[in-house]
Amino acid sequence: MEILEDGILNVTLIEPRLKHPTIFEHFDALEEGEGFVILNDHDPKPVYYQLLGERGDIFIWEYLEQGPEWWKVSIKKRVSGESDETLGQIATKDLRKAEIFKKYGLDFCCGGKKTVKQACAEKGLDVAAVEHELQQAEKQTSGSPLPRPLPYNDWKLDFLADYVVNTHHSYVKASIPELIKYADKIAKVHGAHHPELLTIDELVHDICTEMTEHMEKEESFVFPYIKQLVSAKANDGTSVQKPIELMEQEHEIVGKNLSDIRMLSNNYKLPEDACTSYGLLYKMLEEFEGDMFTHIHLENNILFKKALEIEKSR
Repeated sequence: MEILEDGILNVTLIEPRLKHPTIFEHFDALEEGEGFVILNDHDPKPVYYQLLGERGDIFIWEYLEQGPEWWKVSIKKRVSGESDETLGQIATKDLRKAEIFKKYGLDFCCGGKKTVKQACAEKGLDVAAVEHELQQAEKQTSGSPLPRPLPYNDWKLDFLADYVVNTHHSYVKASIPELIKYADKIAKVHGAHHPELLTIDELVHDICTEMTEHMEKEESFVFPYIKQLVSAKANDGTSVQKPIELMEQEHEIVGKNLSDIRMLSNNYKLPEDACTSYGLLYKMLEEFEGDMFTHIHLENNILFKKALEIEKSR
């Protein structure tokens, strides 16, 4: 007979064929917001996927202890109407978690409207492992903290717009000449043996052209109009909704091109015959991609979102 004491279900005392049915029985008996802890001598991850498949996304799963001798997992039944946050919402609250998204190649800027489960399913990733790392990011001890994120979500929109221009637009403008220079050079020297470099070179040119024109539109119209919204001076009947939609569409194009470069480069893995310049190009591209993730996230998920909310309220 299993032991359910102080909210802990010791499944090591249950006959193997009855373990999952017993866990489901206890889960189904929970009221919304209630939960219990599974105690097991191995990772009960199969239960996670069975619950997700048979009950849907109505539970919160959190590892409390992970071996080597014992595993403890907290399972709670969600409150009706409560749903998983999207990648964009998670990154907006704590940009440190964006580093985990980057690690797994999860797009939290252009693809920021997806939940962790949806994004992991599309990429065939272990969603339980990703969610565990996100939970661990919240529990970093003072001895090994993640870098403290800047409070982007608390900034006034005019200040955030200036920050994007001075930090991310400046970085892109400074990076473009070097990216084109090295992409052209490496394609010319190594393209015969690595034809993917020819496509990467084309994509680099496309990205640089797109971003040059894109940033000019933002700096000459979109950002100034947002600043007018903040100062309550936007009363000429002009709307920022269509320009923002265009900016987001252009973000999608750049994001897709960067994703294609990552795929073509096999996640920036250098071949054995790579020279120093080859390695430098891949390093610059990976850094450029990382900056672009944050850049687009700040615009799509914070700046543009809040600007549209202000406009709608008026």
